Amino acid sequence: MTTAVARAPETTGETTGVGALLRTWRDRRKISQLELALRADSSARHISFIETGRSRPSQEMVLRLAEHLDVPVRERNALLIAAGYAPAFPETPMDDPSMAALRSGMERLLTGYEPFPALVVDGTYHVQAANRGITMLLEGIDPALLRPPLNAMRITLHPGGLAPRIRNFLEWRGHLLAQMERQLAVLRSAPLRELYEEVRGYPLPEGGRNVASFGDHPPFALPMVIEHDGHVLSFISTIATFNTPMDVTVSELAVETFLPADPETVAYLRKQER
Repeated sequence: MTTAVARAPETTGETTGVGALLRTWRDRRKISQLELALRADSSARHISFIETGRSRPSQEMVLRLAEHLDVPVRERNALLIAAGYAPAFPETPMDDPSMAALRSGMERLLTGYEPFPALVVDGTYHVQAANRGITMLLEGIDPALLRPPLNAMRITLHPGGLAPRIRNFLEWRGHLLAQMERQLAVLRSAPLRELYEEVRGYPLPEGGRNVASFGDHPPFALPMVIEHDGHVLSFISTIATFNTPMDVTVSELAVETFLPADPETVAYLRKQER
């Protein structure tokens, strides 16, 4: 059995005191010391003392402030470590026996969404589970990209992956890179930063690819318009995460589903299902 341990968060810079980290999070959330104090049942004076290093917060206070600042679970461990405490949230490998119920639940969820594509990715976009709708879209891409561990960003943006078949590739690429940039703004993740730099450097498909036409069905959100076996399919992506996760791994899982954006896509996928 694999032991679940809470590891010190990976950082891209030097370690900082808990006061400075909390001040950074408060600034990001655009919350005053007084407002944070009221939310956390404390005082502005105490918050000020914590941020300047004049007072060492208790473990309970660190977690309470992190909760009211909506700090990601991995970064809550970083705050605890900076304050001199042990991490409170484990980071359990997905193949651990204790994750069996979670894995089974995700598989049922993805299967229930068929024939529409759906997958589960972790914090660095490695694919943890996928359904037959995703498998269909991956037909014909470079086999090297399908060797474990599969990475959704590489598969989508690599010239040997889905990129040449995505009709509005420039827009979709911009959307994905912006999504990663938002994550990097709040997570000090060296692996995610490395992935971002890698996929951002991929060459564009020949001719650029930004020729999507929406015809009689103007989109209500940016779709991914992709060719498959001579047909043009259009999908709106939605992302769901787990509510109140108590494990770092679970907190970074995301279920991404692709909702057909027009009747033609629905009809094509239903036909493939038979």
